Amino acid sequence: MKIKFLLMISLFAGSIINAQDSLNTKPDKPRLIGFSPSKKTKNVNGMLIKYYDEVDNEIQPKKVNGVGLGFNGLGIFFPALLLVSIPSIDNWAINDIDSEPLPDKMNKINGMQLSIINMEPTVTNGLEVNISSNISAPSVTNGVAVSPLYNFHHTTKGVAISTFANVSQKCRGLQVSLINVCRDSRGIQIGFWNENERRKFPLINWNFKNKKS
Repeated sequence: MKIKFLLMISLFAGSIINAQDSLNTKPDKPRLIGFSPSKKTKNVNGMLIKYYDEVDNEIQPKKVNGVGLGFNGLGIFFPALLLVSIPSIDNWAINDIDSEPLPDKMNKINGMQLSIINMEPTVTNGLEVNISSNISAPSVTNGVAVSPLYNFHHTTKGVAISTFANVSQKCRGLQVSLINVCRDSRGIQIGFWNENERRKFPLINWNFKNKKS
């Protein structure tokens, strides 16, 4: 009897200790407003404010359910540099598109991304609006990407609209811009000049067939 009583007490004490440990190791609570860079900010249900973009190998991935705002001042200078670097349409050839795989560490935004420029690998599920798009950032947009200048993505699934150029490695949907370039396209391109893996065509281009193995 005493043995059973002691066994019950030990089991009860063990359950209390395990419960306390689980409380101490609970994941970070989502923030209503978060800032980046910050090691303390990981999950945001509301608004993430980025005042600087982290280097790829130093990025602390963040999940945002709401709005991501980027105020990286470098975005003010990139548009002018890119305009100067477009002397001919040949500069937007498919062979020049970065074919590197997506990195393991990527931000995830479920909602809306509004930035001057984005230089962090990011998956946006919803609406992306960037003045200078994504520079040195293999980004993914599932939804709508809009830029008054350029859209640069690793993958776009949905609609990409810009003034000067839409450039993606993988496209599923619609590209609308002066110049549209995609290496792996399933959809329609509308613009002055359009390139996909099958053809180069002015005004409108398309591809709905899978790649041959």
